[in-house]
Amino acid sequence: MIMKFSIKNFIFKNQFKKLTILSYIYSAYYRFQIKFIKPSKLKKNWGEEGKESQNEETKENYLYAAHVAQNVGRICNKTAWESKCLVRALTARKLLNSRNIHSTMYLGVNYADSQMKAHAWVRVGRMIVTGGDVYKDYTVVDKFYS
Repeated sequence: MIMKFSIKNFIFKNQFKKLTILSYIYSAYYRFQIKFIKPSKLKKNWGEEGKESQNEETKENYLYAAHVAQNVGRICNKTAWESKCLVRALTARKLLNSRNIHSTMYLGVNYADSQMKAHAWVRVGRMIVTGGDVYKDYTVVDKFYS
């Protein structure tokens, strides 16, 4: 019964069907890459290292970025595979790049509770697309412009 309800909502209530499907596909693709490819090889496809995107964007780009954020968050919360921050960031960037919207992906670290933690997030203009507010607790160690 739940499955029919979800499909019904997808067909009749989802204005962004293509974005939803692509979010699912890209999250699987990036999870596979992270799991099976060495980080040094992955990093080559993440964009221009050390460079940042501009701080302002058009209203249309902000609106699309908000749709991307919503879809990526919703889909990645429901995948059968692990879709943590790096998968979400890469998925969002791919969707933004498809519309020629420039973004910056940040990689950060934090040392808390005797543990080193890592986090990834994406910014478009002044908007954080993925990564939530917790990015403020992390020190940026690398950034990639795309």
